[in-house]
Amino acid sequence: MPVAGGGAQWPDESEPQDLLDDPARLDAEAELRQVAVPAAQHQARLDKALAELVPEFSRSYLQQLLAQGCVRLNGQAALKPAHKVKAGDSVAVEMRPTLQSQAFRPEQIPLDVVHEDVHLLVVNKPAGLVVHPAPGNWSGTLLNALLGRDAQALQVPRAGIVHRLDKDTSGLMVVARSRAAMDALVRMIAAREVSRQYLALAWGAWTGPAQRSVQAAIGRDPRNRLRMAVVDLQQHPGKPARTDFELLAGNDEVCLVRCTLHTGRTHQIRVHMASLRHALVADALYGGAPGGGLQRQALHAFRLAFAHPVTGQGMEFRAPLPADMRQALDFWALGYNGG
Repeated sequence: MPVAGGGAQWPDESEPQDLLDDPARLDAEAELRQVAVPAAQHQARLDKALAELVPEFSRSYLQQLLAQGCVRLNGQAALKPAHKVKAGDSVAVEMRPTLQSQAFRPEQIPLDVVHEDVHLLVVNKPAGLVVHPAPGNWSGTLLNALLGRDAQALQVPRAGIVHRLDKDTSGLMVVARSRAAMDALVRMIAAREVSRQYLALAWGAWTGPAQRSVQAAIGRDPRNRLRMAVVDLQQHPGKPARTDFELLAGNDEVCLVRCTLHTGRTHQIRVHMASLRHALVADALYGGAPGGGLQRQALHAFRLAFAHPVTGQGMEFRAPLPADMRQALDFWALGYNGG
């Protein structure tokens, strides 16, 4: 089955997160976290044990704390990441703030929750909502909204977020509420056991077969580092990617296409559609001019299907087109029955 994805990839956790260097803020905002090493972490490396004991922060941040003497093992400063811990060891961590750690704060942001149970949420993300804090968007994100909705979300890495949608892509996302669900969902996504389909409104008259598949590797655009592009793996770094397309409606100006992912590369649908000379409406990054009243790329994750990560029950969800895309279809007199 197709893999979930289509939005940006998670950033490389090896990237440094600068510690704040304002002494007043360090004194006021540093938090002392004390934990005991469980039996499951007996003889684990200290840095790996920390990653499990304090899962809401990246390993690079925790390694900085180690290097600065902010971690104590049984009362003694611990500076060696490779030190083997024992079950019952006492670990004290002075959690100095970083820009990243300060971003992990609850905010009261309304969410459209399509489904909720003890293990997971399915949300319908609006266009304009960033999924995870990052430079330029340290607050007002889906992660902040999840923390504001349920304080227990802090106990799950990244508040349970297991995949992304681009800021200006709308639609369905699954979010874990328990560690068991998160571990299972991550495995399911890697195994392509989560099916996701999108609706894309693109420029140009669709010609040829109504159904077609694009298998073309995607990597960083060598001419513009802000973009991704179809690349030749013999010449440029990238990863294989496949997207299936099916025409749903169209005219001489635009086409409405159902997109099914079989891989989850950054901007995959946007890149593959542009490679077919069907840039998405209002997708300026890939050459799509605005039109039909749209001011953001015309891409919506409308269908999500998977087996429940804990119970195994089959689950399927659909999200109707948002108002801006419906209005664009009306503008171009394209009929669409929601299938």
